[in-house]
Amino acid sequence: MKRNVWYRLTAAALTAGMALSLSACGSSSTQKADTSGLDENGQVKEISFPLAETGELSFITSAPANSTQNPNERLIFQRLEEATNVHIDWTCFVEDQFSDKKNLALSQAKSLPDGLFNADMSTYDLLRYAKQGVIIPVEDLIDNYMPNLKAIFDKYPEYRTMCTAPDGHIYGFPWIEQLGEGKEAIQSVGGMPFINKKWLDELNLEVPTTTEELTEVLRTFKEKDPAGNGQTIPMSFIVNGGNEDLGVLMGAFGDGYGDVPDHIAVTNDKKVVWTATQDGYKEALEWLHELYEEGLMDPEAFTQDWSNFVAKGKADRYGLFFTWDAANIGSKLEDYIPLPALAGPEGTKSIPRQSGSATSGFNRGRCVLTANCRDTALAAAWLDQMYAPLQSPQNNWGTYGEEGKFNIFELSENAEGEPMLKHMDLGTESPVEVRQNQSVNGPLAVLNEYYDVYVTCPDDAQYRLDWIKDIYVQDMTEEYVYPDVFTSQEDTDAMNQYETDLDQYTEQMKADWIMNGGVEEGWEAYQQKLEDYGLSKYLEIKQKYLDAYYAD
Repeated sequence: MKRNVWYRLTAAALTAGMALSLSACGSSSTQKADTSGLDENGQVKEISFPLAETGELSFITSAPANSTQNPNERLIFQRLEEATNVHIDWTCFVEDQFSDKKNLALSQAKSLPDGLFNADMSTYDLLRYAKQGVIIPVEDLIDNYMPNLKAIFDKYPEYRTMCTAPDGHIYGFPWIEQLGEGKEAIQSVGGMPFINKKWLDELNLEVPTTTEELTEVLRTFKEKDPAGNGQTIPMSFIVNGGNEDLGVLMGAFGDGYGDVPDHIAVTNDKKVVWTATQDGYKEALEWLHELYEEGLMDPEAFTQDWSNFVAKGKADRYGLFFTWDAANIGSKLEDYIPLPALAGPEGTKSIPRQSGSATSGFNRGRCVLTANCRDTALAAAWLDQMYAPLQSPQNNWGTYGEEGKFNIFELSENAEGEPMLKHMDLGTESPVEVRQNQSVNGPLAVLNEYYDVYVTCPDDAQYRLDWIKDIYVQDMTEEYVYPDVFTSQEDTDAMNQYETDLDQYTEQMKADWIMNGGVEEGWEAYQQKLEDYGLSKYLEIKQKYLDAYYAD
């Protein structure tokens, strides 16, 4: 078998932000859901974009409710169709309904599309649907028809490893976003605490450095009411709400593990622990209950949704709140600063790190092909365009040149005079809302070496990277985080069963103890209940994969 792969930059490809032409010996005939994509002679087919005759593929995807639900209205897909001559028949579901709609669609085997573009499949989903024969392995397609993705796997072999199931197959095309690395990775800290610096200055208050000082600042916010008319909310959050949770503050107690969304931390001797059973977690809950009792917390923090949380932020009512980026809450960014790590009563000072944050943003199941895929070679070659260095940033963030709308980029040049996407000034626009109008997500890879070569670093990402490096890295006491490992079907099933009860009970008690107190009296029974739900067995499985990860 002979295989030739080369890159050819053309005007159409540049417009689409990609550059690929793939050709080899063989005929154009296909075999339904052939996992290699080869012709009947075992040869790589000739696929050169734009196709001489229009090709067609069908994909399921999702889109935010506040944006178009017709993907072919998005400029990114219009340019891709012009550059490839591949028309996509889309089935689009509203983002917040996507999980249920996707599962329903996958249960109807006879009407499956060629693939799911925004599949967002978990490890469990990939293994389950692969076992059922609903989705197909794609490793041969990657090697035969996806030079962009293969080049990434060759340079960063850990990504191929992270995508490969225990049975040796790859069932999904990944989403990869590198922004910093190690402790300085942008996702090392999810929910940051943002304190109202404008109010601190107006009230002649210093930025608090301890939990005791923060308590005093929140009391002053409540008493002085800087928002006016009793509208001041000293502290707000969404309990157990991912980036909007207040778990980062809990690192000031005990051994500093605090709390993170999956409640998993790794000790410096590589032992997996459940953050919500540590003594420091209990001590933090006692302190947080005191804040609640004094009326220093938003009473809606235990029930509010994102829209309500944002609305109060836009009304400038918060003294302290938690999120990925203060600008997304509608607040004036210049009025808030990230609150540094606080020292607790015993002097503990630690910023908890999120699992999987040592490498990059990563999703191994972002896109899949189904057993109904009519032309796997064409599907793989088209999907490989998403991994072209000029295309991936557009899929991830947005595009350029769209008339009558705010554009994320302008097409510029790098220092070598080559095409480069330059981020435009967002002004007062919310980064999230602007990107939702243009980005298409799906499988892609944005690597650290792309910045200032193919794309500029987004301003909101850069200032977040600066915050992490300058404010938080010095207090990240954990040297390790739990990596993104591909577990077996058996272990995935077991962990999913354990996680359902463990997460629900842990988060229920966290909210209850913050509001109602009683953690000291209920702590022993709580620990036993978690054991009854299988905590030790769960951690044993997690530990097995951590040990194997570091043994390689």
